[in-house]
Amino acid sequence: MESNRRSSPAGMEVPVAGGGNVVKWLDISVPPPSSSTEDNGCVLLPSSEKDYASSCVLGEPPISFVWRINKTSSNVLELLQLSAKSGFPLTGLRFVFAHTLSPFAFLFADEGSDSDSARLSFFLYALTPSGVVYILKLENTSAYKSGSVFPLDHLIHLDVRPYLNETHVTSAAASPGFLFLGRSDGCVSCFQPVVSPQKPSGFHQELRDDTGLGRLWGFVRGTVVADVQDLFISEVYGRNLMCVLHADGALRVWDILTCSRVLCQSIAAKNVEGVMCLRLWLGKADYDSGIIPLAVLYRNTMGVSVDVITVYGLHFSSGEGIALSLDSGLQNISLEGGELRDVRFTSDKIWTLKADELTSHMLCQKSSTMEARSYTLQEEYISEQLFLSAGSSSHDLLLTSHSLFSSAKDQIIGFISSIFLRRLLCPGVFHNVALRLTLRDHNKHWTDSEFQSLSLDELKSEILLLVEQEVTGETSISVFHWWENFCSCYLDHWCKNNEPCTLVVQADVIGLVRNSSVSLFFRLENVEHSLGGSSSEHSNLTSLGLGMSISEHEILSEVLRCTSKINKQWGAAPYAMYYESVTGRPVISSEEIVPRLVNILESGYAMSIGQRTWSDLGADGAWDKELEAHKNLRTFSIEMLLSLSALCQRAGSWEKVFTIMEQYLQYLVPKKAMHNNDGETLSDICSSILVQATSQFAKVMFESAFDIFLLVSYLLNISGQVNMSQQDICKLRLELLPMIQDIVSEWLIILFFVTTPAQLTSMEDFSFKLSSLQIDSSIDKRSWNTMLGKCGFSLAYILLFSDRSCIVDSRFNLRYLPSSQIITSLVQNFISWIRYSKTGEDASSLLRRSTELTLRLIRNGQADAVERILLVVEASLRGEKTFGHAQDTNGDWCLLQHLRGCCLLDHVQRGSCGIIRERKISDAIRCFFRASSGKGSWKALHSLAKQAGFSHSTIGASISDGEKSCATWKLHYYEWAMQIFERYNISEGACQFAYAALEQVDEAIHFMESSENVHPPVTATYCRGRLWANVFKFTLDLNLWNDAYCAIISNPDEEIKRICLRRFIIVLFECGKTKLLSDGHLPFIGLSEKITQELFWKAGRSEIMIKPNPYKLLYAYEMRRHNWRMAASYVYQFSARLKSEAASTDYKHKSLVLQERLNGLSAAINALSLVHPGYAWIDPLPEESMHYPAKKAKRVEEQQSVRSNDQPKGDQSCIDIEKIQNEFVFTTAEYLLSLENFEWTYSGLEKPPPDLVDLLIQADLYDMAFTVVLKFWRGSALKRELEKIFENMAIRCCPANGTLWSSNDLRPNLVLTSTEDEVTHSPDRSPAVQSSKLAGDWEILEVYLKRYKDIHARLPVTVASTLLQADSCIELPLWLVHMFKDGQKEKALGMGGQEASPASLFQLYVDYGRLTEATNLVLEYMESFASSKPAEVLKRKKISGVWFPYTTVERLWWALEKTMNSGRMLEQCQKLKGQLQQALLNHLKLLKVDSDDAVSSATG
Repeated sequence: MESNRRSSPAGMEVPVAGGGNVVKWLDISVPPPSSSTEDNGCVLLPSSEKDYASSCVLGEPPISFVWRINKTSSNVLELLQLSAKSGFPLTGLRFVFAHTLSPFAFLFADEGSDSDSARLSFFLYALTPSGVVYILKLENTSAYKSGSVFPLDHLIHLDVRPYLNETHVTSAAASPGFLFLGRSDGCVSCFQPVVSPQKPSGFHQELRDDTGLGRLWGFVRGTVVADVQDLFISEVYGRNLMCVLHADGALRVWDILTCSRVLCQSIAAKNVEGVMCLRLWLGKADYDSGIIPLAVLYRNTMGVSVDVITVYGLHFSSGEGIALSLDSGLQNISLEGGELRDVRFTSDKIWTLKADELTSHMLCQKSSTMEARSYTLQEEYISEQLFLSAGSSSHDLLLTSHSLFSSAKDQIIGFISSIFLRRLLCPGVFHNVALRLTLRDHNKHWTDSEFQSLSLDELKSEILLLVEQEVTGETSISVFHWWENFCSCYLDHWCKNNEPCTLVVQADVIGLVRNSSVSLFFRLENVEHSLGGSSSEHSNLTSLGLGMSISEHEILSEVLRCTSKINKQWGAAPYAMYYESVTGRPVISSEEIVPRLVNILESGYAMSIGQRTWSDLGADGAWDKELEAHKNLRTFSIEMLLSLSALCQRAGSWEKVFTIMEQYLQYLVPKKAMHNNDGETLSDICSSILVQATSQFAKVMFESAFDIFLLVSYLLNISGQVNMSQQDICKLRLELLPMIQDIVSEWLIILFFVTTPAQLTSMEDFSFKLSSLQIDSSIDKRSWNTMLGKCGFSLAYILLFSDRSCIVDSRFNLRYLPSSQIITSLVQNFISWIRYSKTGEDASSLLRRSTELTLRLIRNGQADAVERILLVVEASLRGEKTFGHAQDTNGDWCLLQHLRGCCLLDHVQRGSCGIIRERKISDAIRCFFRASSGKGSWKALHSLAKQAGFSHSTIGASISDGEKSCATWKLHYYEWAMQIFERYNISEGACQFAYAALEQVDEAIHFMESSENVHPPVTATYCRGRLWANVFKFTLDLNLWNDAYCAIISNPDEEIKRICLRRFIIVLFECGKTKLLSDGHLPFIGLSEKITQELFWKAGRSEIMIKPNPYKLLYAYEMRRHNWRMAASYVYQFSARLKSEAASTDYKHKSLVLQERLNGLSAAINALSLVHPGYAWIDPLPEESMHYPAKKAKRVEEQQSVRSNDQPKGDQSCIDIEKIQNEFVFTTAEYLLSLENFEWTYSGLEKPPPDLVDLLIQADLYDMAFTVVLKFWRGSALKRELEKIFENMAIRCCPANGTLWSSNDLRPNLVLTSTEDEVTHSPDRSPAVQSSKLAGDWEILEVYLKRYKDIHARLPVTVASTLLQADSCIELPLWLVHMFKDGQKEKALGMGGQEASPASLFQLYVDYGRLTEATNLVLEYMESFASSKPAEVLKRKKISGVWFPYTTVERLWWALEKTMNSGRMLEQCQKLKGQLQQALLNHLKLLKVDSDDAVSSATG
């Protein structure tokens, strides 16, 4: 483990504003001279290959100007204006020249301009290597626009080459109105390029020693004046003195006014070869001592050695002229390490800036000490923050994290990433250019503008996504190494883009100008010296003013040495881990982390992670590291035990040690600064300096307090080893430890305010919905709202801009940049204001002050930060009871719970999900209930009415504080909480507060009614009704149907109850839960009629095809109530509406509509079937029920009159079951026709139209056709319709050209053949298909003929006649022939029988010329007659017992003869005639015998 404590610095660098967004540059092009040539050999200034920067202070109040020429763009001069009143972003001018510039520039104020700095005009000198001087007159720097061209009337070009006498310029300097060029011949050329009324233009003069005879004498002696090395101008008694340093070490001082030399002296190093004088600096003249400090830079060019700055004293005195004398070198300053960047003098110090260090030395004439004081640069601070310094090793962080989280890999990864990310993006560390370049190295490419537009949350997301993508090992060690490399790369980019350029001095204020930022320095106070230094420096404790004796100071020093030992053992890891556990991800409780850290102190790191961490060293290296770790742990334990034992012996008892520690802790408590708030308000730049300085101060104080915290916790763990009594342990645990925890919490909150970036807010955020107030209405303060969500803008700015004058008093002159003392005072005042509020108030508790500050934050959308702060305060409150604080009675604790609840709601509203969302909702509900139940809650929360959106309620609005009851207050608060939860769609929370408000209604209203001065604005019934309506709404949102029903029946307000019932029905429809209305699960006591009315209202204003359908629900509901007629009425109305609206639907939809109509009619028939036939009717439908609006309309009162069930049917206009059945038949026919693509619409007629049956037959809907006929026709009309149907069916069985029957068909009773050229019914039907189709038609005809011949016996005759009429040659199917033969009652009686008898068939054969079939048929029956059995002989001998169609037989005889006479079928006809003749002769003989027998029988 590495040592963390560094040598105490004298001061620290404080960035004016971090993040790299400090300056907004305006590019201005400077026109070149009309005739310009580039000659780079004329001006050869030193350091031409390096960046050049310088500064000056002008005006009153002073304005610092900084200019810079970058080596990468040497034709650009950047000019930055900086003052105590500067706002952000700073505006800089970037002048773009046509030619390269030499490393020189000078700025001075116009003597004739106004002294007011706001209206000053300036002249800017710039020099090119070709010898052209640019003189730019700048008037109003805010008037320039980026991309513009500098005006020619404000620009002067001066070419100095004609005056150089072919020499080179080696140095340059300037004073107001004058330009001085040091030349290679040792002379100095003086120019006056600016035209002014007081002095003529074009002035030029040379300052040289070798004029006239002196020049000739120099040639004779062989001495020549050396090159000019450097120039510096100083003012003494209002006269400008030019100090010229020559290359040979000669120093000449010239009076510019008289152009006379006043001093010539050599300051070259004596007896040392190769040492050159390179640079020259002068400080301000001290008129008290008569000395001007002068510094010269010496360098040995013969070998490698350290540069040295020698400080001289240039004595001056006044008389007729100025007399100067130079004393010998008073002090030498060795420049070890980095390259020298700048040297500046203040009143008592000389400051040297190197690339990595700023050092100050007291001037010898001001102090007897020559001690150098080093100031911490930002590079060191950033490396420490990112665990890259020697005293802040990231290795300790890794080992400590793994020892704390031994099993939770995900927790370690997230925890480590959170620590690095928080430190990387905190103000003072974050720099947008460095981070953008670092991300570019990881293939994340953004332009500068795109990157600056990213908010803090977006930047975090991008970096964490990068971690997931690039860390392949998915272990905590690989994540740690990724962050280590990332931060190292970031630090490299930061250093490259923020190199120190120059120092700026304003009075005694020292500032540092970097490439992309500006910083000041402030001196650390004694407390920080003592707390931040090494153990050897604890002798400074006497300067703290603790009121201790020398021996007590020594004991305290021993205590602090023990803390240093712990710190060396730990490194900086515990600070980061404790801070992250409290303010970051809730991975580990802040109450657990310190005990775990102490356990690690006793037992060491987990060796498993240590071995994995050291595995890259090899087995031997890892083993050595492990042994070293064990050795360090043993050494630490022994040293701590010995030190603590020696400490107790030195103090005499542990009680004495604890008393001294308590005194020291009182000094660590944030001090309350007493000052008057009568000063100026802080400017933007001063506010930024203050916040940065406070963060550095608070960091040191927090770490110091935490060191004591660890020491005390460690003492408790080893109390038995150091002979600590039980009384000492109790004092340590119950008094000292809570006190330390409270102090740590206070500094942690302060540090959190100044280091945590402000959260980006939007109009959807909780605070903006909760309150419309802003930080301030002024323009300059509103402009900071754009900085929210940026890394450089911390929460402290919100506190500052809410009251900028809160920390400033009359001691501070804020017209100047703040000095170190002012910065320190401002820091102390700011910390005091954060902790204790304004001056003059009594010291408030941490709870009270935290709630006051969080109110300022929550009004500006900083809910995350507020929640973190309140958690810290709440944790601290758990220790206050033992620390001695009185119980809170002012409601501050309730206020804390209220604000925390608001923050939790904001988290939920911004997208929390899953278990986290549920947990935050429960915590928020718990917080609001706690806030309402605490003592003094209503007074504390009543003050939020105008600040956090907590407004007065109409209930109790006029009640004074003394008259407000607890119930009245809670009713108001619960209603407010209910509305807040409702606003963010958190129904579970809103429902709980609605229930809670209901419990308070009776008592609150009773209290108001009993009060003399109070008149309740609403009744108790209305109030309860409104709250029950809210309960109903919230339970409905949560799909708690039973609870919603209970809320409806519990509502005492009938109108609200009806509205809720309607909403209940609507929601059940929307959610598909309508079964609850009809299955009897909910009893709906006393609501049946209302439900039917609401359902009917819903049905009338809904789309007819909506699912679930209100009419069907009404049907089911009434059927469950055994109200059959009403059920039938509702479902019939459904069918009627479908019928009326069907015309507007498309064809596909029409079939669905018809199916629904059928279902409705069928349901109505079924319902009326359950009613006594005398009451099986429903009322006629009203006209308006047939034409409902498509959309929901405003409800009007409709009354549905239903006849009582005991009223008999009287009015014929009512709809009975028969009418419904008839409509069902028609609708069925329409439905079936629609399925077959036949258009037919039922028009409401009682009888079917003539074409209906034909359409049904055409569509092959035979069943439906017979149903219609049987339903609507009787008697002879029925027979006629049946005959028509079967005629159509028979015709469909006939092919176009006729078919022949053959016995070879596969079917035994049906043979159908056709010719090849047969014409089919359908053009796309093949012969095979047609044959199959015809066979199907024959089967259909057979089936239906057998089914309906009993109704009409002549149907077979109709079919046979139709077939023969269509095709006289057609072979009648056997089954049809059998129907004729089977029509006989008794075969022995001949051919007589029913209408479809053999005689009918015989007559048809004869009528249609089927002679063969007719002959065969009559022969068959005659033979059968003749061959009767003996039992049948008696029957035929009776009178009229035998009948044959003799007339038809005669027609057959003549038909045969006619055929024979025509010569057709002669042979066949002769044969048939012969057979018929022989059969007739035999038949007649038999009849003769039978007749005689019958006569004999009759006479006998």
